[in-house]
Amino acid sequence: MIIETILAAAAATGPVPNDYGLAQNWLCRPDQRDACTISRDITAIAPDGTLTVTKFEPAKAPDADCFYVYPTVSFDETGNSDMVANEEERKVIEAQFARFGAQCRTFAPLYRQVTLTALRALMTGQPIAADRELNYSDVRDAWKHYLANDNDGRPFVIIGHSQGTGLLKRLLAEEIDGKPIATKMLSAMLIGSNILVAKGKDVGGDFQSTPLCQKAEQSGCVVTYVSFRETAPPPANSRFGKTDQAGMEVACTNPAALGGGRAPLRSAFAASRSWEMARDTGPWVKDANISTGYVALPGLLSAQCVNENGASYLSVSVDGVADDPRTDDVPGDVVVGSTVLQDWGLHLIDVSLAYDDLVALVPQQLKAWKAGRK
Repeated sequence: MIIETILAAAAATGPVPNDYGLAQNWLCRPDQRDACTISRDITAIAPDGTLTVTKFEPAKAPDADCFYVYPTVSFDETGNSDMVANEEERKVIEAQFARFGAQCRTFAPLYRQVTLTALRALMTGQPIAADRELNYSDVRDAWKHYLANDNDGRPFVIIGHSQGTGLLKRLLAEEIDGKPIATKMLSAMLIGSNILVAKGKDVGGDFQSTPLCQKAEQSGCVVTYVSFRETAPPPANSRFGKTDQAGMEVACTNPAALGGGRAPLRSAFAASRSWEMARDTGPWVKDANISTGYVALPGLLSAQCVNENGASYLSVSVDGVADDPRTDDVPGDVVVGSTVLQDWGLHLIDVSLAYDDLVALVPQQLKAWKAGRK
């Protein structure tokens, strides 16, 4: 009877909350060497193979903060990850967040996410147990710690991808949307997961009062998209870009042209090509070594938001030239064995496709925010 009581009490208390006052529970925090303070220089590869290196300049005393929640990356063998930062967590910071240090102080909490192991098990019909509230409670705790101890009234951007976007979507709806803290939000960059909005509107759906961003000089709004190749739009069974909720559609805002239309993308890819399950598209450039952590491919990619055949998504055009030394493609497709999973689109590189466009929005949104306070 005593043992049963102890076990019941343990079950009722649940997992122990993380102490986000400890530096070890953050992948990135200001004023420390961490996953965000890697070399962030970038090599632009011209179509003729010419390489141009641009040195990264971290922001000095930036006025804004960026708070990032990473996607499903953990290789831990359990349903939820532990709180140890492994290579995969550090790599995704490089692939999606570290370059935001050019414009803001960077905050990225570790959290006990639902693992890649659990996702694969689910996809193969052999699901393993995972606590799908634990990941959110960790992110919420980290957010509240940031607000109480680090924010000090500063404007902020929240940034997420995939699982991270799902968690931030809930955080925005429950903790920010329509509340006083919303006046400090420059934007929510919620990439790689469906964000619903009322058809033909810029507000309503997942958020009651937070609109979509419709121009770069706007604050307090949402930047969101799911990406697909122009040549491979969302199929009938697509995971992204479609909804069956009446009166709703999946929101799409092109960070390279928030007002609409097609525009070149300022991509920044991790030079290491470290995407798990990605299709191999060969080297970035023939007969040349890339010495930087990032690669840019000017002129190769452009995109526009498309709403057709029941899907709303960022349609990405790849304009390679077959006889030049630069790559003619990008490795964003999800592959299992030799099969490309069309229902995932370019999910693996959602952020990389427009990485520097997203970073460039921060100072413009900050300018709009400051103007609105005068």
